[in-house]
Amino acid sequence: METKKITQDDINRTVWKACDTFRGVIDPSQYKDYILTMLFLKYVSDVYKSKLNDYLIKYEGEVERAERAMRHERFVVPEKSSFDFLYEHRNASNIGELIDEALADLEDANREKMSSEDGSSIFRNISFNSANLGEPKEKNARLKNLLQDFNGVDLDESHLENNDIIGDAYMYLVSTFAGEAGKKAGDFFTPAEVSTLLAKLTKSKPGARICDVTCGSGSLLIKAGKEVGNNNFSLYGQEVNGSTWALAMMNMFLHGFDNAVIRWGDTLRNPKLKMNDKLMKFDTVVANPPFSLDKWGAEEAAS
Repeated sequence: METKKITQDDINRTVWKACDTFRGVIDPSQYKDYILTMLFLKYVSDVYKSKLNDYLIKYEGEVERAERAMRHERFVVPEKSSFDFLYEHRNASNIGELIDEALADLEDANREKMSSEDGSSIFRNISFNSANLGEPKEKNARLKNLLQDFNGVDLDESHLENNDIIGDAYMYLVSTFAGEAGKKAGDFFTPAEVSTLLAKLTKSKPGARICDVTCGSGSLLIKAGKEVGNNNFSLYGQEVNGSTWALAMMNMFLHGFDNAVIRWGDTLRNPKLKMNDKLMKFDTVVANPPFSLDKWGAEEAAS
């Protein structure tokens, strides 16, 4: 009997159940980072575990050969960085610390992909051991619930209804978090209707270099890329907010755009999309900048 495939609705239900862990404790604009980071960790862990099992079968149980082959896969997941390890230790009194260490080790093992050009980690602005999550006993209970919620869904691509589900679910969840965050949402999300319109108006040709200089969580940039109709394009972006830059990086990974270049920094005061020390040129530029921002760097831009 064929196993039922995981749908986007299944992922959405899992995430919204997990959201109950944080509702009333911290704002949606904050707990979105915990939820989406755990979704990303679960995804890379499940994909890694499935691929490792494939290699173990191929090499007839030779662990060393299988692990050597895994070094050439998209991500390397150290044992203590895996979701399964954290789930097994969900009752530990220092579970928040264990999750932070798992993320740090995961970043170290994939530094070339998961760090900014100055070495900052995509996980630098989040701590599962933060006092914001409550007193130690309450915090541990919340993190245990979070791990239990995500344990119920296998995000390996072989179990998904189609290859776009995990990326689409991530963007749907970002948009829903934006709705809950209210005015704060403009800092990290362009409404789907706006991003779809901009992507269609600018419809890039195959081979295009596409850029969003205020990329937020990356939804507009991804839609602009998908309008090309194939994978013959390259994505570039820059985002001033460190937490939002991290969301954009994870968004790119979950959509399979591992080669996207997303920089962290102020586009006007410190533009980082350069080649040979000169600003790069692009075929398509899309953006939804913070138009109401007063101190946006007018003097620097004029000089």
